[in-house]
Amino acid sequence: MRLTKRSVEGLEVKPGDYIVWDYDVKGFGVRVYGTGKRTYVVQYRAGKRTRRLTLGQHGPLTTDEARKLAKQRLGDVARGEDPSADIQTKRRAPTVSALCDRFLDEYVAQHCKPTTLRSYRTIIKNHIRPKLGAFLINDVKRADVAALHFDMRNTPYHANRTLMVISKMFNVAEDWGLRDEGANPSRRIKKYREEEKKRYLSDDEQYRLGKVFQDVLDEGSETLHVVSAYLLLMLTGCRRNEIQTLKWEYVHTTHLDLPDSKTGRRRIPLPREAYDILMALPRQEGNPYVILGKTDEGHITDLERPWRRIRERAGLNDVRIHDLRHTYASVAMKDGIDPFTLKEILGHKNLTTTLRYAHLADDAVQRAAGSVASRVAGAMGRRANAKPGLRLVR
Repeated sequence: MRLTKRSVEGLEVKPGDYIVWDYDVKGFGVRVYGTGKRTYVVQYRAGKRTRRLTLGQHGPLTTDEARKLAKQRLGDVARGEDPSADIQTKRRAPTVSALCDRFLDEYVAQHCKPTTLRSYRTIIKNHIRPKLGAFLINDVKRADVAALHFDMRNTPYHANRTLMVISKMFNVAEDWGLRDEGANPSRRIKKYREEEKKRYLSDDEQYRLGKVFQDVLDEGSETLHVVSAYLLLMLTGCRRNEIQTLKWEYVHTTHLDLPDSKTGRRRIPLPREAYDILMALPRQEGNPYVILGKTDEGHITDLERPWRRIRERAGLNDVRIHDLRHTYASVAMKDGIDPFTLKEILGHKNLTTTLRYAHLADDAVQRAAGSVASRVAGAMGRRANAKPGLRLVR
C-alpha cells in the first residue's frame, strides 16, 4: 500500500512483528510490533548484503518526513555509502576516555620521556577526561575543545598545555584511523598569552644566597647534599632533574656525560669549582647517585621544601629553583659568551630557546646602548655635560 498517516495507524496489531512496504518508494516500510508501536524502516543492498535501517517511530516522525528521510538514505546508498554500517561503527566507536588510555599506553609511554608521560597523565586526569571523556571520538567538536580551553583561561599556561595534549592525541587518533584526517578539533583555537617569568639573581642576591648556604651548613639545618645540589645548578646551568638524578658514573674530570636528558644525550662542561664540590661529597656504598636522599639506594626526591626555607632566609621569596639556571644564563650573557656556545652549554635543541635568555642581561644591554649613544653624540660634537635640549657644538 501507499503509506500515509491514516493507513499506518489503521494497520492491524498482531502477536508478532511484521513489515508493510510502501508502494511508491521501494525499500521504505513500516514495522508494526505486537505492542502496537510502529517504526519506519528503509531496506537496501550494500554489495551482496541486505541492510535494514530504522528511521524513527511513528508519531514523533510523520509518514511524509519518514518517506523524505528514506529517499535521502537511499540516495546515500546510490552514491556508494552504507548508512547502517556507519551508524553501527559509530556506536562501537571508542570514547575519548578510551582514547586517553590507549594514547598514554601505546604512544606516550613508547615515544616520550617518563617526565612527559607523568605530565600528560596529570593533564588528562585533571582536565581532559572530566570534560570530554564521555564523548565518542568522532563527536568531539571544535566548540567542545574551545569551551574547555576557555574554562581554563585563568591559568593560561595549563590551558595551553592541555590544548597541546588534545591536539597531539587527536592527531594520533587520525593515524590510528579512529577519526577522519584533517578533523582535529583543536585546530585554529588561539592559545592564551603566557607571561614569561624573567627572574635572575643579581650579584648582591647571589652573595646573600651564598651566605645562607654557608649558615645552614654550619648550623646543620640542611644537608651537604642539598646545598651542593643548588650550588651545582648555579655553577653548571643544568636542569634540576639532571643534578637531582646524577650518578657517579656520569661524572668525569672535565665534564658530565648524561646518557639521557630532556634533549637526549648531553655532554656538560664541568668547571673546576663544580668538580671540587662533587669530590667533597660523601658517597654511600651501593648507592649510584651523587645527591643522596633518605633511602640507601635512591637520590633525593624533594628539593622544593629545603629551597623554600633557604630562599626565605635570603629574602628571595620569589626565586624558583629554575631561576638558578636563568642566573647562569644571564651571567654568561654578561660575560660575553655568544648564544651559539651558550646553546650547547645549556643543552637547548634550537637557538630560539637560548635567545629567550638574552633579556636577562638587561644591564649589559643598557651599558652597550649607552656606549653607542656616547659615540654617536661625540661624533656629532655634542658635549657630555650639555644641558637638556638639542644644541650641537660647531
